[in-house]
Amino acid sequence: MIQVEHLSKAFLDYRRGWIPAVDDVSFACEPGEIFGLLGPNGAGKTTTLRILSTVLRPTAGRAIVAGHDVVAEPGEVRTRIGFMSANTGVYDRMSAWELVEYFGRLYGIEREPLRERMERLFGWLQMDDFRDVLGSKMSTGMRQKVSIARTIVHDPPVLIFDEPTSGLDVLVARAVMLKIAELRDRGKTIIFSTHSMQEVSKLCDRVAIIYKGRLQAEGRPTELLDRFGQPDLEELFFHLVERADLGAVAPT
Repeated sequence: MIQVEHLSKAFLDYRRGWIPAVDDVSFACEPGEIFGLLGPNGAGKTTTLRILSTVLRPTAGRAIVAGHDVVAEPGEVRTRIGFMSANTGVYDRMSAWELVEYFGRLYGIEREPLRERMERLFGWLQMDDFRDVLGSKMSTGMRQKVSIARTIVHDPPVLIFDEPTSGLDVLVARAVMLKIAELRDRGKTIIFSTHSMQEVSKLCDRVAIIYKGRLQAEGRPTELLDRFGQPDLEELFFHLVERADLGAVAPT
């Protein structure tokens, strides 16, 4: 469902020249799977996800999402993905229902099918008790549920979550993770970016560890621990970071 091949992205700095943010990254993500991108801030996770969502064009390489090239067919890709991050905004002057409806209409869903879909969606996310609450009056948990609803209102086969639990308290973060796991169980293809080892352990079927724009290792968490002889993901992460800082290229 998602195929990334030798993807690179560089940005021009007029003092330092071209700075690579993503450097020769390759991986694949299948339906019914949560694929984790694990790395610190500035590792290249968000740049990779923005390329997959057609916000950025790659400098080199290619990415296929739901059978469509992100550069050659960006419109086709956008209709087949949902994107959510910790910074996804909620409009203060719109209610939960109005905002989700607005995004459903942007995706071209007719009013009656959209209303039926939203009724199911609000029930599943337990949003009925605040469907008429304005964004300015919502709690953090309410806002996150609205963000999830607007991300999936058009029922896309591919979902991209860019650190969706960043800055949330433990109860809200857990609720978000549970809903993401349920979406996987419904057959969605999910990419989940995080810097949390715990979230990867609980949520991800496979993981790619990215650091300084390069993929350091990729596979199932248990396979990676065996491959590199590490007791847990945290030690594995620091082991790979140290290798990268010493100039070694870890096998993938």
